[in-house]
Amino acid sequence: MFRAVSSAALFLLASGLAAHAGGDAALGKKVFNRCIACHEAETERDKVGPHLLGVVGRKAGSAESFAGHYSQAMKDAGAAGLVWDEANLTEYLKAPKQKVPGNRMAFTGLTSDEDIANVIAYLKADPKP
Repeated sequence: MFRAVSSAALFLLASGLAAHAGGDAALGKKVFNRCIACHEAETERDKVGPHLLGVVGRKAGSAESFAGHYSQAMKDAGAAGLVWDEANLTEYLKAPKQKVPGNRMAFTGLTSDEDIANVIAYLKADPKP
């Protein structure tokens, strides 16, 4: 009996984590509203910060349109090989100043793992005009 309950609990936990890890782009777009004052994600328009269209898989500090505006810390992170994959974006969105010390982003980070997964799903999604 215990084994059956344990197996069922593990299955539910694993399936919940898998769903959480994938994120929801529609919910991510809503969370991204916290970022929209400084970043654009559906066009290559830069604002206070660089555009984030195509950021997933991009080397840190490498959006050409923002090249003259990146902090030295972000340029150095990119030169050292930091690529914005899901794992690095997760760490950065949780604590930007810890992931890239000395960067200029004023935002302190997202506290919810679910919000982070959703924002990443949104950033990965094809932009809608």
